[in-house]
Amino acid sequence: MLYLNPRVRMLAEAIDLFESADRLQRQFFRLGKTEDVPSWEPPIDMYGNDEELFLLVAFPGVAPDSLHVSLEEACVSVRGERVIGRHVGSGNILCLEIPYGRFERRIALPIGNYRMVAMQLENGCLRLHLGRIK
Repeated sequence: MLYLNPRVRMLAEAIDLFESADRLQRQFFRLGKTEDVPSWEPPIDMYGNDEELFLLVAFPGVAPDSLHVSLEEACVSVRGERVIGRHVGSGNILCLEIPYGRFERRIALPIGNYRMVAMQLENGCLRLHLGRIK
């Protein structure tokens, strides 16, 4: 996007850099990381109303059988693993921005009690539909 005002352009660039740094920190730089500890967190979207809640968890290339989803008292936990498969081929890796390895994301839910209504994996995203228990 082209910004005519240099201050707006600099602010937009700073925000982009901050978001990139935050994403890298969450995904790659964990102190004391071992093989048993998840190495990255998938990004999420969450939206809802007084009756229901929807979550969208993005992890392209993750096999459905490697996913584990649990609804706990105040959060949803999604974990699994994204492995480098045969699609990589035998050449050199020139760019590797999508994280690989074990992942886990614990998503804090808004105050209330929920039940799982539906769960669907589509186009590299897990869609969760939660209903509020009254």
